[in-house]
Amino acid sequence: MNRIVCLLILLFATSCNYFEKKKVTPEDILEEELQTFNWNDVDTYPTFTSCETITAKEESKICFQNTLIAGVNSYLEAQKIVVANDVFDTIKMNIVIDKQGVLEVDSIIAHPETLREIPQIDSLLRESLKSIPKIFPAIKRGQQVTTVFELPVIVRID
Repeated sequence: MNRIVCLLILLFATSCNYFEKKKVTPEDILEEELQTFNWNDVDTYPTFTSCETITAKEESKICFQNTLIAGVNSYLEAQKIVVANDVFDTIKMNIVIDKQGVLEVDSIIAHPETLREIPQIDSLLRESLKSIPKIFPAIKRGQQVTTVFELPVIVRID
C-alpha cells in the first residue's frame, strides 16, 4: 500500500506540467505567419487602368511592363537625341513602386559608352517616367505592398 501511495504522490507531483497551457500572443501568431510568406512573390502585380481587365498573373505583369516601356520609348523618341557614334544598349532601370503606387527610380545602369554618347540619359529616363499613368500597387494577402523590379530599356540610335 505504501508503494501505491508513493507512486500516486510521484505521479501527481510530475503531472502538473501536463496541465500547463502555453499562452500564445497575437504577436507570436503574426511572427509565425510572417515566416511562412514568400516575400519575393505577390498575389497581384502593380497595374495600370489599361491592364485591370487581365486576370492572369503573368499576363498582367507583361501588360504592366509593356505599358511602362511604351511610355519610356515614346518619350525618348520625342527627344530627337543626336549622337556621334551608334548606340545600342540595354539600360537597366531599378524601379520601386511603393504601397501608395508612387514610382521611384532606384538606380540606372548603362554602359560607359552609352553614358559618353548620351550624358543626359539618366535625367531623360527619369523624366520619361513622370508622364506614366496612375499606378495601382501590388497586392500581397489583401494588402498593398511595395515592389522592386528591373525594367530593361533598349536604346538604339544609328
